[in-house]
Amino acid sequence: MTFHYDADAPFTKVDLLIEHGVVITVDDQRRVIEDGAVAVLGDRIVAVGRTYELRARFTAHKIINARNKAVLPGLIDSHAHAGHAMLKTIGGGEGDAWMEACQTIYTSASGVEFWEVEAKLSALERLKCGTTTGVSLLGGGDSIMRVDDPVYAQRHARAVADIGTRSVVAVGPSRPPAPRTYLDWSSEPPARREVSFETMFQVCEEVARTCDGLGDGRVRIAITLPVYAPQYEPEHLALAPLFRQQAQDYRALAQRYGLTFTQDGHRAGTLALAHRELSLLGPSSFMSHCIDLTEEDIALCHETGTSIVHNPSAIMSILGRCPVPELIEANVTVAIGSDGAAPDRGYDMFRHMFQCMHYHRRHFRDPDILPQGKVLEMVTIDAARALSMEHEIGSLEVGKKADIILIDLFKPHLMPMNMPVHRVTCFANGADVCTTIVDGKILMEDYVVRAVDEAAVLAEVQAESERMLDRSGLRHLTQESQSLWRASRYRSPG
Repeated sequence: MTFHYDADAPFTKVDLLIEHGVVITVDDQRRVIEDGAVAVLGDRIVAVGRTYELRARFTAHKIINARNKAVLPGLIDSHAHAGHAMLKTIGGGEGDAWMEACQTIYTSASGVEFWEVEAKLSALERLKCGTTTGVSLLGGGDSIMRVDDPVYAQRHARAVADIGTRSVVAVGPSRPPAPRTYLDWSSEPPARREVSFETMFQVCEEVARTCDGLGDGRVRIAITLPVYAPQYEPEHLALAPLFRQQAQDYRALAQRYGLTFTQDGHRAGTLALAHRELSLLGPSSFMSHCIDLTEEDIALCHETGTSIVHNPSAIMSILGRCPVPELIEANVTVAIGSDGAAPDRGYDMFRHMFQCMHYHRRHFRDPDILPQGKVLEMVTIDAARALSMEHEIGSLEVGKKADIILIDLFKPHLMPMNMPVHRVTCFANGADVCTTIVDGKILMEDYVVRAVDEAAVLAEVQAESERMLDRSGLRHLTQESQSLWRASRYRSPG
């Protein structure tokens, strides 16, 4: 869609005028406009400028007074997992308990209601902390996806669409081996199914056909595949023909439906392997959890236009380092992902911006690494570019979608009133977001959620969590670890 607006037209009525705010545009000029305003008509931004300028040109059906507030493009979370929000804290710090819980729950203890309720919970958390667009892989842990039947992705996607946020739902096969056993809880007792890779592919194709473009285009489908890493997983060598066939089939599927592509868990040398053997790099690919990359990996990202998603708060970033400054200096687009919402992190992108800055400054022992404006770009315009959406979202510019958030700056931890970009990135948190707008629709205003009955969603979440714990037999993983107190670590080394 091409947007046309005549700036020389006579006095015009718009649907929404946000005025008297500090407008942090993240546009090409990176303008920060004191006493700024944004005008919205339908789902698009039609003007950005000083309040007196827009007041002279527009009348509005609704006016939001943004005095003492920052006005920003909606934040973008470029990597997370559907399902995880229901598994917060499970397993505590006890070894691989959380990963094993993911595998059990996602294949054997989650009905369609689980995926629908989790979608509502994630969308609600995101909109309340100003994250208007989020990527969600349909499962996770160690690449265990809920792709035995399209109904799980369909219910997830429709729930997000109904709430009104923007989402990229990534689907693809579970990690080998196959067949994998899944339980279908639509009947009692649940039906047991052995699901082949062929069935997983058919499910993903049906999800692409039925879900891509839901919610007036706010829900998009992406393709994901397990990472081929024989240098770290020797059993992958015997599975090489399967990885090659999957790459060929899913590339064709992505091309057929115009879908983007993502992977979760690259390490030194695996990006180069993905390019040479599987042809998975390219301008529509955004790769997550990329640690300890080689010079060849970085060069290939630049050469192919592949984007990287850094997850600074994730466990993978404890085990290795994503070379973010090096990637940026090599002209590679880098975005930030939450890897939310479990076991110990949520969708608050302010937290992840702050973590990103300090993570790399500590590595280089250099406080000048990653200026505040750069990390804000990594959750706005750079993230939009990574998701192939920069023509629609990521900045406050005429013609772009009206995805806008307001941050209340009139709080002790955000005063005094100066240097707004620094205050937003260093001191703000998700609870400071007071208004969230997506596609021109106000989903939250003055901290009150309009898009959904928040209390009803939370009640559904608790009921579904209890059901999931009963089905999985994992209620013991909600008990505190014996190593929680007094010790310096959960487990002794060695």
